[in-house]
Amino acid sequence: MTERCDVAVIGCGPVGALAANLLGRAGLRVVVLEKELDHYPLPRAVHLDHEMMRLFQTAGVIDRVLPDMVATDGHLHVGADHGVIRYMGTVGKPKPFGWSNDYFFYQPELEAHLRAAFAENGAITLRLGATFTALDQHDDSVTVQFETDGAPQALTARWVIAADGARSPVRKALGIALDDLQFEEPWLVVDAEVEGPVSFPALTGVPADADLQRLSVMMCDPARPATVVPGRGNHRRWEFMLLPGEDDQAMMQPEQVGALVGAWMKDVPHTIVRAATYRFHGLVAERWQAGNVFLAGDAAHQTPPFFGQGMCHGLRDVANLAWKMDAIVNHGADPAILASYQPERDPHVRGVIGAAVAAGRYICELDPAKAATRDAGIRAAAAQKAGETAHDLIPAITAGIVLAGTAGAGTRFIQPILADGRKLDDAVGQGWRLFVRDDSVTGSSPLVTRTVAASLDDAGAVTAWLDDHGVDAVLLRPDHCVFGTASGTAIDLIEARARALGLALETA
Repeated sequence: MTERCDVAVIGCGPVGALAANLLGRAGLRVVVLEKELDHYPLPRAVHLDHEMMRLFQTAGVIDRVLPDMVATDGHLHVGADHGVIRYMGTVGKPKPFGWSNDYFFYQPELEAHLRAAFAENGAITLRLGATFTALDQHDDSVTVQFETDGAPQALTARWVIAADGARSPVRKALGIALDDLQFEEPWLVVDAEVEGPVSFPALTGVPADADLQRLSVMMCDPARPATVVPGRGNHRRWEFMLLPGEDDQAMMQPEQVGALVGAWMKDVPHTIVRAATYRFHGLVAERWQAGNVFLAGDAAHQTPPFFGQGMCHGLRDVANLAWKMDAIVNHGADPAILASYQPERDPHVRGVIGAAVAAGRYICELDPAKAATRDAGIRAAAAQKAGETAHDLIPAITAGIVLAGTAGAGTRFIQPILADGRKLDDAVGQGWRLFVRDDSVTGSSPLVTRTVAASLDDAGAVTAWLDDHGVDAVLLRPDHCVFGTASGTAIDLIEARARALGLALETA
């Protein structure tokens, strides 16, 4: 008998593992196919943001991952003259989403935590050493063929999520091309364990509240652009741009790596853990869905790392898919809602990649005169953006399952911390949530959790959000994005939700 499940997830990196946890927690049967016998032992992704921490809450894994996360203070860009040109810091600023804006982590630890949660998050089966070989699509299912120890095997799933990385065998099997956003630069990435602070050159214009040891510092120096990234524990990362004529293999040699890193460490003991060269790309798959197969993470898009959003994109992808698959399997929603996946995610990803590519172009400038002109322009622009943070780069959802035209639609909703220390989601629950100003605002549904803002001991945060948007009700999707808002009554919101999901109004 061919094994059957609701969702087959191909790839068990952080993106695939979060997908499994979200789907399993919703009661779906999940099989995860991972070609390696153990997770990759060295760090790759190192940064995520508050939105990812909230998704870990949703998946019920936050208590596992939080102890190994290190909250940091944002991003600092330094110009050719070693003066600050752009500061996206978060020190002393509110945390409207309940978490710090930036966290650094060690990927092998994160993967281990996410896999360990499988046992408590539903019917999740992890098959290690399972190499994808082919798939065959039917009207309402997909047969996935794979090999384990050289033996051919197969399973049948209603849907497949391909989280199998930048080289994605699934994407290639589907014949899906990548849209090249015309950015490719060679960089040397070095991870090290250090026993003290990083030594920076003399810098000017560093804000008084900025701690260089807690910031991702981008040195936009035409002599050699470089990034210094904090990590958890004693882990640090450096990224050095390779200059014209430099050979990848030669630059990865221990003496070259030691010289580059040593300039930042002075007399601080340190051990190089990994050194590898990469081509930083801006690439997006032309199609994210082929029948019942969905690309996610690096299989769907590759983002230059200048704002640390690469893995975050992938986690958003699977959160988007998971709540829709849950709605179909458990609540009778129209399977056609999955067609909203790419229209919602693709513009979002392209917007952030566009910002990262733009930053990459100015960061990678090697002409001293052009770099000086660049610095003056960025300083002038930054002066008009007081309080800028990396969060500001994330656009709203503008198409798909949102009530376009209503205030705040498609944005991420706040998560205030209540007086008893709980975060909003932990107090009111997950899923679809309706917040109304007071009991005079009518509208409810058995499939939506209704909460009166005035009843929350949240220092008035939700009421203030309603005030700022000039509305009396806000309806949230399960991925914490605002579906829509309304004034006077929430009945139209409830009915719009039912229509968007393909549900009968009387059962909405």
